[in-house]
Amino acid sequence: MNLSQLLEEREATGRPVRVGLIGSGRFGTMYLAQAQGLPGIHVVAVADLDTERARTSLARVGWPAEDVVDDLAAALDHRATAVVRSADELFDADIDLVVEATGNPVVGIQHALRSIETGKHIVMVTVEADALAGPALAKRAADAGVVYTLAYGDQPALVWELVDWARASGFEVVCAGKGAKYLPHYHEMNPDNVWENWEFSEELTSSGQLNPYMHTSFRDGTKAAIEMAAVANAAGLRPSDDGLTFTPGSLEEIATVCRPVADGGVLAHSGTVEVMSSVTRDGEWIPHNTQEGVFVVVRATNDYVADCFTEYPWHPDPSGRYAALYRPYHYVGLELNVTIANAALRGVATGSPRGFHADVVATAKKDLVAGDTLDGEGGYAVYGKLVSSGWSVERGALPVALAHHVPLLRDVAKGEVVLTSDVQLDESLDQALALRRETEEMARQAVAP
Repeated sequence: MNLSQLLEEREATGRPVRVGLIGSGRFGTMYLAQAQGLPGIHVVAVADLDTERARTSLARVGWPAEDVVDDLAAALDHRATAVVRSADELFDADIDLVVEATGNPVVGIQHALRSIETGKHIVMVTVEADALAGPALAKRAADAGVVYTLAYGDQPALVWELVDWARASGFEVVCAGKGAKYLPHYHEMNPDNVWENWEFSEELTSSGQLNPYMHTSFRDGTKAAIEMAAVANAAGLRPSDDGLTFTPGSLEEIATVCRPVADGGVLAHSGTVEVMSSVTRDGEWIPHNTQEGVFVVVRATNDYVADCFTEYPWHPDPSGRYAALYRPYHYVGLELNVTIANAALRGVATGSPRGFHADVVATAKKDLVAGDTLDGEGGYAVYGKLVSSGWSVERGALPVALAHHVPLLRDVAKGEVVLTSDVQLDESLDQALALRRETEEMARQAVAP
């Protein structure tokens, strides 16, 4: 990709890529750990409502104290890093690119819009915002001449890269996906019993360092659905309306599992996304499992290619017609600069929605009754289920990202998808709702005669 060379050349100009980071949580801190001293990169500011947390994150990764300032103008003049409370300071400053890493989908949309309006590239780490309204954000960014992109290091961008490799190589993409630990009862998980389903020590789970809501979302299927929606929308793939199967399997079995049902696999159709479980349905870890990894499954274009699949150690399916490319790891924020360099120096994204193909809809974890208040991802009431955008829009399903602190207007049975008409939306979320409606209109236009 020659990105390191391009960064060195940018450094030589004396005008490095100026980066603003919003959110100093785990992802942001991991990026900061790599960014110090990178040629061609200047982290101008870190914006966080908790400025003390931002300062602690900088100190944790060894950022020199003398390079941390309070004033953004001073940071620009002296190649220092400012810690600010308001993200608005970043949008008003002379920077090239904003990294949105708050984890809040509504706030993430607001920040993306401001970034686009002020001519700055936007790296959307908050994949929840991308799943909610990424297609509309990407269109607005393209119209404004800036890059809207997923974050390299997170699994969706890495899966998209494999899809891009496959298509550029001439393969038909049958399935793209990732591995994750999953058992059927995880859909019922809530913050009260979440630690029963993780391998953390009691000392760690009682320390207050871990967020039970976040880790519930990681295991109850919601996060997997959100990430696969981002992949589907970026790669033009269509998920099954029955949701992800989380079929168990090892990395040697990816191509066997992730092929169409007609050919012995689990896919409703070719050209889709899937997540494989790293444990059996009895909860036993599978040797050489897909945990933490990402993959793409391709179909042989002719008999010669099929012979190649079986002649090389590519773990083809029994028929020899399908094969998988698998990456066994992702380094999260440590890899983020690949996206930053691509966006700022080449003007290209490491994954960006091409349309609205997939949605993540709120689905009842238990029998819900009118008057209940939904508590969003990782909560007690709903989990996120992946479906096609056409299915979701036709039925008026409620996106899981909008299922936060909204009252329920009717009873909803366990396992049933909550509809937008079933809740009282907070209309004060005008920007997020407007972008969501723009996104839904894309699905309607796609099927219009």
